[in-house]
Amino acid sequence: MPLLDPSATWLGRDSDTLRFLEVHRTRSVAIPGRAWRDLGDSVMLFSSGENDPVFNHLSAVRWPSERVAFDARLSMAKELFAAIDRRPCLWVVPGLTRPLDIVSRLEADGFADQGGGYDLVLIRNPFEPLGPRIPGRFALERWHQPLQAEIEPRTEALALVVGEAFDIPASRYGNLAREIGLTLGTAGFHANVVTLDGEPVAAGGRYTFDGASYLSSIGTRPAWRGRGFGTMVTRSLAQDSISAGVGIVYLSVHADNDAAIRLYETLGFAVTGPKSADMLLG
Repeated sequence: MPLLDPSATWLGRDSDTLRFLEVHRTRSVAIPGRAWRDLGDSVMLFSSGENDPVFNHLSAVRWPSERVAFDARLSMAKELFAAIDRRPCLWVVPGLTRPLDIVSRLEADGFADQGGGYDLVLIRNPFEPLGPRIPGRFALERWHQPLQAEIEPRTEALALVVGEAFDIPASRYGNLAREIGLTLGTAGFHANVVTLDGEPVAAGGRYTFDGASYLSSIGTRPAWRGRGFGTMVTRSLAQDSISAGVGIVYLSVHADNDAAIRLYETLGFAVTGPKSADMLLG
């Protein structure tokens, strides 16, 4: 039986739940030491050590539609970004973010969409059988708050998988490893890692707290793709989330990653709504 109705608008979720998910994702990304603050009509994510808009933006935006009030609120947001020396960036979702025409208003003010993506929510039992067992000498390991002596090697293993899977430049590996090391020690984060003869080949993480799980950074190193390891990681993260008693399991995908969207749909996820827009001031 589906966990949600895939034919319903926003999968049947109400506005309060949808805003909760926007805030939950921001809080998940903030776990490695970044700061977040709920401003009431939006949520701010800020990183003191990173300039990337991915880690410095407003989301869950619910601003007034009246033109004068909207312009005043946008001016306040620009002042906030100027105070922290960051380019103004808003993550908005058509039909959910307010006002409904915020994309066109921001474009008229000099903002441009940097790509955006889709949110997908689990709507089907993740324990349903998916097919034959993957052959090979592999192991699925679950890492959660490892001992101090284990943090460094596990950080290196995850950085290797994530770095290769997402083609992260070598210049960012230092920040990536630092972020992973901080994340591994947090109570809400769980990493599922596939190793083949001891070699880490695929991994993904879940941020589980407040009744929801946000799945993130699911990837397979290029040399081991096409063997079903990404499916294994995603399915195990969804299963572990349900076993932990959460009511919502969700993830986000870049708009141009059609292959990932198709994979997640076969695993029981459904696209929640229209493509989001990452609006960055030029």
